[in-house]
Amino acid sequence: MPAPLELLPFLPLGLVAGLLSGLLGIGGGLVFSPLLLLMGLEPHQALATSTLAIVPTTLGGTWAHVRSRSLPGRGALAIALGAGLAGAACSRIGFSLPGWLLLTLQALMYALLALLIRPRDAALPAGPAPSWAALGGVGGVAGLASGMLGVGGGLVMVPLLVQGLGVAVHLAIRFSTLAVLTSAAMASLTFLADGRAIWPIGLALGATAALAAQWSARRLNRVGEGRLVWMLRGLTVILAIDSGRRAFGLVSPGL
Repeated sequence: MPAPLELLPFLPLGLVAGLLSGLLGIGGGLVFSPLLLLMGLEPHQALATSTLAIVPTTLGGTWAHVRSRSLPGRGALAIALGAGLAGAACSRIGFSLPGWLLLTLQALMYALLALLIRPRDAALPAGPAPSWAALGGVGGVAGLASGMLGVGGGLVMVPLLVQGLGVAVHLAIRFSTLAVLTSAAMASLTFLADGRAIWPIGLALGATAALAAQWSARRLNRVGEGRLVWMLRGLTVILAIDSGRRAFGLVSPGL
């Protein structure tokens, strides 16, 4: 268990993750996981502790969206239910997989998302509002990513909502923040029970990140859709390279 002073280096890094969470609808696990691996945690511990840190991070962003009344109630309920149920169901899957495979799956997911993320075509007429089943299914994808890979699933959800369901990017980010909160909360219960998550580190990261997430979430509408998409795309490329490098290092430690 880390001493209190050993947690201080995590606090400014939590602020960075929180800014990205509130602005891009991610949980912060994309920042937390590489950081925790760099600090020497083994992959299962890093991914579980990252999921725990995601909970207060996304709670800050979600609270900001709820206070601004920019989160539709029925759609939010459907996507939260899908994410929570899938997060609880998938939280034990990753424990049976080797660390190199978890990181490889992360790298492949990020690379695919870098190709898929793009703005919604504004020239197309607005379609009908997504059904509850469709939103719940997208939430389920977030739960799978959170439970198995230790990431909140926000980068997965945003392109699915925008390209698959025709949701505007800003609303997709708000839905994503809520779904990531729900899926991470359910998965964290399992990770705490089986001892994978190191709760002092998770809470130290998440508490500071929550403050930054509230601040950036309130300013989401000031950022253009095109800029948000390019920020998401750049982040996925960087993370795909980093996860792939770490997976290769576990498979070939002597190289």
